[in-house]
Amino acid sequence: ISYLEAVKLLADRIHMALPEMVEDPDYERRRSQRERILAANREAARFYHERLWKPEGKAALDYLHGRGLDDGTIRKFGLGFAADEWEDLWRRLRAKGFDADALSGSGLFRQGRDGPYDLFRNRIMFPIFDALGRVVAFGGRVMDDSQPKYINSPESAVYTKGRHLYALNFAKK
Repeated sequence: ISYLEAVKLLADRIHMALPEMVEDPDYERRRSQRERILAANREAARFYHERLWKPEGKAALDYLHGRGLDDGTIRKFGLGFAADEWEDLWRRLRAKGFDADALSGSGLFRQGRDGPYDLFRNRIMFPIFDALGRVVAFGGRVMDDSQPKYINSPESAVYTKGRHLYALNFAKK
């Protein structure tokens, strides 16, 4: 978490009021962007998880069961499935009211000739949480021998590879 988030978290824990901050337009813009990306990631994780339990996710669910994971573990870690569609997640998030600017910085999409397309396709999805339980990124794994076997979210305003670790949200327990 950022320095300011850490200060707020600690102040909340001891019920201490923080002094009012002087409004900084650049800080406010960055904070707003982070919140929009976190909201998009949360919705993407829900979408992928829902997709796993639908008929189009059957092969992925069977794959996970074949690797020894039970439904409880799959739910606990929020595993999901990204269909083999170029704009599946893009359409879902746009329908949920996310604007193109918010989505462009999320790392969930790439820019093609005809516009944005989903980064993750036909993969089992592993959401990556921060220590506060917010979805900051994803890892996606193919179920066959195609390459690349793994695709990870690029760094973004909410995700830095060196600062986040898979299942970190469970470590504090």
